[in-house]
Amino acid sequence: MKRDQWKNGFSNYLQLERSLSEHSISAYLSDVDKLYTFLGISTQARSPLHASPSDLKKFISWIHTMGVAERTQARIISGIRSFYAYLILEGAIQVNPAATLETPRIGRKLPEVLSVDEMDRLIGAIDLSKPESQRNLAILETMYGCGLRVSEVLQLKISGVFFREEFIKVTGKGNKQRMVPLGSVALRSIRNYLNHSRVMIKPARGFEDHLFLNSRGKSLSRVMVFIIVKALAENAGLKKNISPHTFRHSFATHLVEGGADLRAVQDMLGHESITTTEIYTHLSREYLRENLISFHPRARTLS
Repeated sequence: MKRDQWKNGFSNYLQLERSLSEHSISAYLSDVDKLYTFLGISTQARSPLHASPSDLKKFISWIHTMGVAERTQARIISGIRSFYAYLILEGAIQVNPAATLETPRIGRKLPEVLSVDEMDRLIGAIDLSKPESQRNLAILETMYGCGLRVSEVLQLKISGVFFREEFIKVTGKGNKQRMVPLGSVALRSIRNYLNHSRVMIKPARGFEDHLFLNSRGKSLSRVMVFIIVKALAENAGLKKNISPHTFRHSFATHLVEGGADLRAVQDMLGHESITTTEIYTHLSREYLRENLISFHPRARTLS
């Protein structure tokens, strides 16, 4: 994979999957440039595609010896992890050498989530008179109802939707498959889309089993879903930084707030480690605290 190939792909991944700002994306791309430079002059790997965990640890040590602040080190490590997550997603590598990289403990930024009311407003902003409305509704209800990444929802197959059992087969990172339960709303949205909208589209060769298609009968792009979500957020008057990944965060947060078992949420999200899922317990605590401050008479600031 050449540098100019991953720059566009990785940049889109950071925008669509991670919802990062242009400034952060530029910083991450610069960090991976640094990795390329280090590997080219200091190791036999030469390219990140051939780097070992030991090579990456040497790179982080090199960054540390240059006197880089801990917060910047953490940003660089986050960028490298995201880059390798992207390479795994694209099938460029099979084993993630960044999996064991440790980040300096400087606190963790909580992801943006929508309340149930905000989610209803966003999905309710879909113009049902448009031809693509049933497809868009099914996509958003599936992302929110199943906690899927945008890349996962776009890879869904009709043969992987089990209507009677109310489950859907999802292919996640590293081509790992998992079965995720389908709620009644998502299930109904998919069925309506298949029966009334998708039947009007002739699938292109090789896309016959793809669930969600564009007007040319091929799979939608992540950019298109990003555009759809951004337009709906604007129409709904929501001021938060909303992206397709917000649906996944909101799914997990609402489950935890409702008392769902953290292991069950981990399985549905496809997280390898429970520590990744535990961030939603922090989100839930923030939600509880906001409610305490807002509604308890002894919690408000005295004037």
